[in-house]
Amino acid sequence: MALVSEFLGQLTLAYGGECEPKFPTVVPARDFDPAKDAARIETAVKTKGVDEQTIIDILTRRSYEQRREIAFEYEKLAKKDLISALKAALSGPLEAVMLGLMKSTAQYDAFQLKASMKGLGTDEESLIELVCSRSSEELLDIKKVYKEMFKKDLEKDVAGDTSGNFAKLLLALVQTKRDEPSNVVDYEKIDQDARALYEAGVQKKGTDVAIWISIMSQRSVPHLQKVFDRYKSYSPYDMKESIKMEVKGDLEKSFLTLVECFENKQLYFASRLGDAMKSKGAKEKVLTRILVSRCEVDLMKIRTEFKKQNGKSLYQTITEHTKGDYQKALLSLCGGDD
Repeated sequence: MALVSEFLGQLTLAYGGECEPKFPTVVPARDFDPAKDAARIETAVKTKGVDEQTIIDILTRRSYEQRREIAFEYEKLAKKDLISALKAALSGPLEAVMLGLMKSTAQYDAFQLKASMKGLGTDEESLIELVCSRSSEELLDIKKVYKEMFKKDLEKDVAGDTSGNFAKLLLALVQTKRDEPSNVVDYEKIDQDARALYEAGVQKKGTDVAIWISIMSQRSVPHLQKVFDRYKSYSPYDMKESIKMEVKGDLEKSFLTLVECFENKQLYFASRLGDAMKSKGAKEKVLTRILVSRCEVDLMKIRTEFKKQNGKSLYQTITEHTKGDYQKALLSLCGGDD
């Protein structure tokens, strides 16, 4: 009996927690030989003109753990670290992709957050994407790694770089106080939250943003999905329309990102990728960030949503909007055509 209850407890942890299922395009390589890979990379960086194709073939088709093993073997072989060798051999957007792949997903996100708050002016668009689209579990990992990498608290940097209600929302999310999903649906609480969101916004003159922040930063995702559905029985507008009417600027973008991610996170990323490749030439920073940060998380599902939304595959779209070795690297991370 004890064994059965232990097993059921593990099931609840697996499904009740915020541990999201993974749909990666980059998975561990079979018949993996880190020493052989390290030797091939050493030859590639020493070749006159650099053999980028070999570097791309190896680093985009190995998992992060495998890349770490390659880096360890490389240092033994070449007596220098792999990251320095890549920096010396590569440049431009290809270098950004390869160096990104040498970090874990949490390290890469932490590094991107730091970059969005560096120097004069804040890259609000990147900051919103990174904070509002990550689960509490991902944010906990990012905070830990951020502290290790930069010897500073993410909360302090966010507070120092933003202001007003925008800062309050981001900080509430970074503090990761979101409820764990429950197997019990609390219809009374769903109704209360839906009514509170309506009364704090559309129903009154001005908006009580504090109520919106507390509900959207603390309730579990499945609960919020039901709240937004219930919201429509109180308000003539859905949640996204209400946000557009009630708030503006970075706060509006943040709330919209949250709602889009609660409803369908992979569709949100697919839309971001679509927007990044709308005009002539692609927004390389956005493209790189999403493909590198999601290739071992849910890029396979993002690909599916992209095809549904755009009528053409992510693979084809990348082919049309990028070129050269950068294109080869992104296509390899994309993992195939749909």
